[in-house]
Amino acid sequence: MNAIKVKQCSNCGAHFDCGDISPEKKCWCNDFPPIFTLSEGADCLCPDCFKNSCATKITAYVATISPETALDNKAKDLPKTTNLIEGIDYYLENGNYVFKPWFHLKRGSCCGNGCRHCPY
Repeated sequence: MNAIKVKQCSNCGAHFDCGDISPEKKCWCNDFPPIFTLSEGADCLCPDCFKNSCATKITAYVATISPETALDNKAKDLPKTTNLIEGIDYYLENGNYVFKPWFHLKRGSCCGNGCRHCPY
């Protein structure tokens, strides 16, 4: 049986469990979009720092997208994931899911429902 790897966040120093223990059992970080690599010399980030780093990078990327460039964006070509991530794909407002631009960009086209954060 494989043991869980305990790592220390290279950003905040917190200890956390890494789920990457075998080819069949991948880490929790694989649920996030594969949008960046850690800088040379850095190791893994804890779940909070990893989510914040992803959100920051996605926000910067989304800021470069216009309706004219949205159809040909990189997000739609990333491997599809089944898990939605609060703060990256959506946020909650009065108990309702509000999808963020990243969610729409991953879909690859406008659904025609007049979504608040539609980049198309």
